[in-house]
Amino acid sequence: MHDARPPLSSRFSGLLAGAGLLLALLGTPAMAAWDITQLMQGLAQNKSGRASFVEKKYIALLDKPVESSGELLYTAPDRLEKRTFKPRPESMLIESGTLTVERNKRRMTLRLQDYPELVAFTESIRGTLAGDVAALRRIYNLDLEGNEERWTLVLRPVETRMLDVVQRIRIGGSRAEVKTIEIEQTDKDRSVMVIAPLAP
Repeated sequence: MHDARPPLSSRFSGLLAGAGLLLALLGTPAMAAWDITQLMQGLAQNKSGRASFVEKKYIALLDKPVESSGELLYTAPDRLEKRTFKPRPESMLIESGTLTVERNKRRMTLRLQDYPELVAFTESIRGTLAGDVAALRRIYNLDLEGNEERWTLVLRPVETRMLDVVQRIRIGGSRAEVKTIEIEQTDKDRSVMVIAPLAP
């Protein structure tokens, strides 16, 4: 009998998805000469946010997707928390170079520098939340498709170690609002998360 919980890398990728979605919680005015730089500048204006999320993870070993829901909280420059309420309580927190996971009254803390793939995830979160396109391009190749009304930002890892975990991340939205994030893992598992902003 297989454990229905996805591996740590999969759960962490879900946190990354949540991070990207949080970027557009507050929204920004329409921007001229819209491109990746303008998009990132608009998203970077959000210094904090709180949102509900629903996430579906499609895992090859399971017959149907694993669905979870809860809330996401972000505080600049680097604090991101994912609180899962269903199907079971779980908390994941990134702060000050560490990842802390709490589940079933147990806590596990990892130093991100000991896990190269998690360092890459963390830097992509920090770079995106800060609107730091240069930092993102050190880790990902970026492609922006569509137009301001309906766009998709595709992130493809540059480093081999990151490619061992994630094939690509697709962030879809309209103007400065992110609506979907799909993370495609190299092992063919994938996750899709959508959110709705909550009052601060």
